[in-house]
Amino acid sequence: MKYRHLFFDLDHTLWDFDRNSAECLVELFDTFRLNELGIESADEFSRHFIAVNRRLWADYDKNLIEHSYIRKHRFPLVFQAMGVDESAIQVDLNIEYLKLLPCKAHLLESAREILDYLHGRYVMHIITNGFAEIQAAKMASSEITHYFTHVITSEKANAKKPDPLVFQYAMEISGTNVSESLMIGDNYEADILGAKRVDLDTVFYNPQGQIVDNKPTYDIRHWNELMAIL
Repeated sequence: MKYRHLFFDLDHTLWDFDRNSAECLVELFDTFRLNELGIESADEFSRHFIAVNRRLWADYDKNLIEHSYIRKHRFPLVFQAMGVDESAIQVDLNIEYLKLLPCKAHLLESAREILDYLHGRYVMHIITNGFAEIQAAKMASSEITHYFTHVITSEKANAKKPDPLVFQYAMEISGTNVSESLMIGDNYEADILGAKRVDLDTVFYNPQGQIVDNKPTYDIRHWNELMAIL
C-alpha cells in the first residue's frame, strides 16, 4: 500500500458548504424578514452571499485579509452588492449565521460512503483554513469526527493553506512523511498547489472539471473514483 495517511480538506470537499449555507440563509431571510428591505428572495440573498464569501475566503487564503475581516464585513458586502440599506437590521447577521451554520449536517454526494470505505484502511486527517470551533461543530453535526485522527487548523499550524508550513506541520503532528501521504481537496490553489510545494501527492476533487496547468497526481469528478485509486 503506497499511502498510509490521507489528509482531507473539509468545506466543499466533504461538508456541503453551499447547501448548508443556503439553508441558514433561508432561515435568516425568513426570521429577519429581509424581503421588507427589498431583497427579492432567499435565493437571491444566497447567491450574493456565496459570491461574496468565496471572494473573501480567496483573499484570506492569499493573506490579503484576516479571519476577523470576513466575520465583520461579509454581510455588509452582501447588502452593498444588492443595493440594500442594512441600517434597518437590528441584529448582527454574522453572529446569527455562525450559530446556525455548524448545526447543518449535509455532506457532498457519496462523501460518507467513501469515508466508510477508507475508514480502517488508512489513517485520516483534516487540514482546514476554517475557524477551529466552527469546523469542529460541523464535523460533530454531520457525524464524521470519528473518522479522523487529527484536525489541523491554521490556528494550530500558525500557517494556512497553501503555505507549505501547514502541510509540514500536518506531517509532523501525524507522525508521517510525504512519501506515504496524500492530500485530497477541492481548492486547486490552497489544497493542490499548496501540497505540491512539499511534494505531497494530491487528489483534486474537481466535480466541475476545472482545467488546470499544473496537474495534480489524480483528478476526480466523483468520490467513487477515489476507490479505484485507493
